[in-house]
Amino acid sequence: MYTAIVVALLAVVMVTPVHAQVHVDIGIHFPAPPPLVVVPETPWVQYVPPVPPVPAEPANLFFYNGQYWAFANGGWYLGPGYNGPWIVVAPEFVPRPVLLVPMRYYHVPPGHWGQWEDRRPPRWHEEWGREWAEKREWRGREHERDDDHDEHRRRGRGRD
Repeated sequence: MYTAIVVALLAVVMVTPVHAQVHVDIGIHFPAPPPLVVVPETPWVQYVPPVPPVPAEPANLFFYNGQYWAFANGGWYLGPGYNGPWIVVAPEFVPRPVLLVPMRYYHVPPGHWGQWEDRRPPRWHEEWGREWAEKREWRGREHERDDDHDEHRRRGRGRD
């Protein structure tokens, strides 16, 4: 009987969802839904252009696969809506189409990005290192967008 109770309690604990996500405020506070514009180089991703009224802090805000992705303070954040709530996302979990957005669509790029070409994606392999690049099969070459567009088509639109 005692064993049956322990097994039942373990089963309940194991199927109970764990809510360990911590929501953070990254300074994005739009009073109304912002406009979304398709990124021509990666048409499955949209970005929020810098139009008034702007949030308290300008933002690198993208929309992909039904979710908002923000790049702020050197890291990625994910939210269900344009004002969050935001959770921190490790670089290895950011979808490839979002990472392929050219630099010109980042309104608040880190200072050291200024030397990079605005028509190419950020040099994520330099940001996160060789181990990250190898795991993500990130080559850091200009033609990568074309290769990934074909891969994106094979996998199904809107997925990574």
